[in-house]
Amino acid sequence: MNPFIWATLISSLATSTIITMTSNHWLLAWLGLELNTLSILPLIMKPHHPRATEATTKYFLIQATAAAIILFATMTNAWQTGQWTITHAPPTTTTLITIAIMLKLGLAPTHLWYPGVLQGSTIHTALIISTWQKIAPLTLLYLTHNHLNHTILLLIGLLSATVGGMAGLNQTQTPH
Repeated sequence: MNPFIWATLISSLATSTIITMTSNHWLLAWLGLELNTLSILPLIMKPHHPRATEATTKYFLIQATAAAIILFATMTNAWQTGQWTITHAPPTTTTLITIAIMLKLGLAPTHLWYPGVLQGSTIHTALIISTWQKIAPLTLLYLTHNHLNHTILLLIGLLSATVGGMAGLNQTQTPH
């Protein structure tokens, strides 16, 4: 890949995360998440391999679904409260946002796309997906923490830890 294109994609990846982290407006946060998704797609597709194509398609479909849920939640928030600010969110909005963030982060029980995407990616791209791509959704979770249902979050965390531990014990595709 051309170094200029590579640098542009990486800088747009960083910029999109910063946009989401610093936004106080739902649409700006959504725009940052979308730019984040669109920046990583060419990096996943770079090897021109059928598994990379499958991984890119899976990643795009899941992230687009989560983005649609976030956009629906923001419109619901604006309709119910009359505001587009992230800090004012009714329970309906926060439940939808929690579901969308579960999808974006690959938390159990919405995690089945995650191993397939990582298998179809290069190690560097998988590292970016597993670390940098999680910062923006976690920031949204943090910005709405006053309105979140903590019982749901604890159950999601417990379920993710349990499923991850059990799946890790059953893992057969580890390098030697």
